Amino acid sequence: MERLLEAVTAVVCLVSPEKVRALAGAVRKIEDAKANVALSDVVGTATAKAVVERLVDAWHATSVGSGELASMLLAASHAFENVSKHQSTELVWTGPTTPFVSARRTEQALLQVIGAAKQTLFVTSFVAYDVSTIVKALNDASTRGVSISMLLESSQDHGGSMSFDVIGRMRTLVPTAKLYAWRERAAQFADGRVHAKVAVADGSVCFITSANLTGHAMEQNMEAGVLLTGGQIPKLLHDHLQALIDTKTVSPV
Repeated sequence: MERLLEAVTAVVCLVSPEKVRALAGAVRKIEDAKANVALSDVVGTATAKAVVERLVDAWHATSVGSGELASMLLAASHAFENVSKHQSTELVWTGPTTPFVSARRTEQALLQVIGAAKQTLFVTSFVAYDVSTIVKALNDASTRGVSISMLLESSQDHGGSMSFDVIGRMRTLVPTAKLYAWRERAAQFADGRVHAKVAVADGSVCFITSANLTGHAMEQNMEAGVLLTGGQIPKLLHDHLQALIDTKTVSPV
């Protein structure tokens, strides 16, 4: 049964809801599950045909009836479609591209998160400099009433590892932002750094990335990340960052 469930999942993740309904209708007409059927004719692409053929093979190894399999396909497709409406995940990539995978660029994703913010925006980075488009977007967000919080690595003069004052520089560039540093570290984090690079808007959309807030990261480095819209992760990330402030794990500067 596990193999059949996995095959059903593969089909609904790849095949459109309309094709799944057509496939379920074709399945329901089959009286003998062991019959040699060509359900792959319902779909068009070679990849879709392959997953449907795996579905048929998995089905033949069970005692599941045609009506039951048709219902499984419809229910799984409905659930997948609903989840897709409420949550999306996009690959984000900066650096050399290939013709095989389509991905958003780092700067585009970050600007999307900043632009989506209506009430709150929390950004973390190890370092930040030479990002004029991001700075402009942050100031535009502030102008429309967004409360901006930023957690950055401190300079060496303030207990951090940076050779220059990133926080002081950001205070000049985005004067309305609430700036935070990780100064009071518990013993197990004595040599720790603010190495997280995330941006979360209103607890509803977030960007998790390898990229710092630098021009090289936006344009030249090989950087990877994911852009998440909806679902639980953006809210969990927002709540966690806020809890770091509330518990005084990070402090305002």
